[in-house]
Amino acid sequence: MESNYVFGVIGGSGLYGMDGLQNQQSFEVDTPFGKPSSPIVTGEINGKKVAFLARHGIGHILSPSEVNYRANIYAMKELGIKRLISVSACGSLRADYAPGDIVVPDQIFDFTHKRERSFFSDGLVVHVGTANPFCPVLSQTLVKALKEEKAEVREGGTYITIEGPRFSTKGESNTFRSWGMSIIGMTASPEVFLAREAEICYVTMAHVTDYDVWHVSEEPVTVEMVIRTLAKNTEVAQKTLARLADLIDDETTSGCDCGNALENAIITNPAAIKPETKEKLNLLVGQYLG
Repeated sequence: MESNYVFGVIGGSGLYGMDGLQNQQSFEVDTPFGKPSSPIVTGEINGKKVAFLARHGIGHILSPSEVNYRANIYAMKELGIKRLISVSACGSLRADYAPGDIVVPDQIFDFTHKRERSFFSDGLVVHVGTANPFCPVLSQTLVKALKEEKAEVREGGTYITIEGPRFSTKGESNTFRSWGMSIIGMTASPEVFLAREAEICYVTMAHVTDYDVWHVSEEPVTVEMVIRTLAKNTEVAQKTLARLADLIDDETTSGCDCGNALENAIITNPAAIKPETKEKLNLLVGQYLG
């Protein structure tokens, strides 16, 4: 599907809308996987078309386990979105990643257990490659935008996604640190993997709000602590998204393989796929099944 949207944004805790969005339109959508978390808001930043979706719903009514990740990503795909920016809160598992920093991770560890992780089932098997789950090209462009906005940006690191909605115990937090994890959050999985299945470039702008519960000289994480730090970083996030709209074009974000991730990933014989499954997933695989 051809689209003139420069990118889509999935906003998490603290980012429930986009300032400066001109010519706004809001509309309800439906997908074969149900309804997305919220209506999709479209508009323009600096003359560039963008789309926004509130991950946790209007008023933050959905816990991380309740988010319909498949519907959210599918809805963006229906719009023709080719690039997705995820904005989320996270805890730091490293002393050098401090509250107030913004991390653009390059790896992920999925430690969730209750979520639908794939679009593909019901007689259609797809093994998509996710060795490098975040789009490296889009990540570099995001880092550039953050630096131009004078953000305290940290490049790279592994984001471990826990089920939530509770925060970690000290035993869990210290275990994750011993595994080499850099930051901890509750929403990047399965979002990043579904974006890859939808052949959408995906990157996370993770706002460090706390040191989780491992840091002996800092208070354990609380909701109040998260909200206080996010309030300071929201302005940076808004300005960075506007800057990113100026930086992104097809030339500056070319060179990745996200847009053809399914080309050699479908293992099921097309003749064996049920017609209703083909119809349901045609948006994702139609070009490969003929």
